[in-house]
Amino acid sequence: MKIVIDGKPMGKQRPRFNSKTGHTYTPDKTVNYENWVKLCYQQQCKGEKLTGEIVAFINAYYAIPKSTSKKNKKDMLLGIVRPTIKPDVDNIAKVILDSLNGLAYKDDK
Repeated sequence: MKIVIDGKPMGKQRPRFNSKTGHTYTPDKTVNYENWVKLCYQQQCKGEKLTGEIVAFINAYYAIPKSTSKKNKKDMLLGIVRPTIKPDVDNIAKVILDSLNGLAYKDDK
């Protein structure tokens, strides 16, 4: 199964705490991105469910900054120079896998 999620890669944000109500909540930006991942899955995979052991390969692509030198741009296009910007890989994987949990595969609890 292959899913393409268009747009800039986003990581899972930490839950926030509302000191007035005493409740924790997920930031809107994370909720919106999780809903986008779910929509991409539903449109591209037509509800196909995965069973058994699951291995995920996640490729995150970033735009090359316009201020990059020609040499660095060439190295970036060849994969020699890799992006070192936020979000980190753990949070990118978490937001995608959490979005698909229970939808594309059963929860492993």
